[in-house]
Amino acid sequence: QVQLVESGGGLVQPGGSLRLSCAASGSRFSFSGMGWYRQGPGKERELVARITSGDTKYVDSVLGRFTISRDNAKNTVFLQMNSLKPEDTAVYYCYAERLLSDSTLYKYWGQGTQVTVSS
Repeated sequence: QVQLVESGGGLVQPGGSLRLSCAASGSRFSFSGMGWYRQGPGKERELVARITSGDTKYVDSVLGRFTISRDNAKNTVFLQMNSLKPEDTAVYYCYAERLLSDSTLYKYWGQGTQVTVSS
C-alpha cells in the first residue's frame, strides 16, 4: 500500500529554517500532485503549499518564506521553510493525490511532523 513518511520537523528559533521531507513508497501509479497541510494549536487545518507538474501554490502567510519542491525520481516532496515565525508552529502533514477514474482526487497522508518555532 501507499505510505508517506515525513521527516525534518523540530524546534527552532524565530527566524530559523527547517527542511521537511516526505517520501512516498508503494505507489503503483504517478501522483497528480503533492503538498503540505498544517494544523496549529486551536486552529483549523490549512493547505500550506502544493505542487503539480506545472504549478505551485502557497498560502499567503508563507509567501516568500517557504518553497515547495519535488523529486519525481525519488517520489519525494520537500518544504523548505525559512524565516520561521511562532505562528508557523503546527503539525505539518504531507499528502500525495491521485486522480481517480471518476475525476475526483484521492489524498494519501503522511503521519505528520511537529514544527515548533519558539524562543
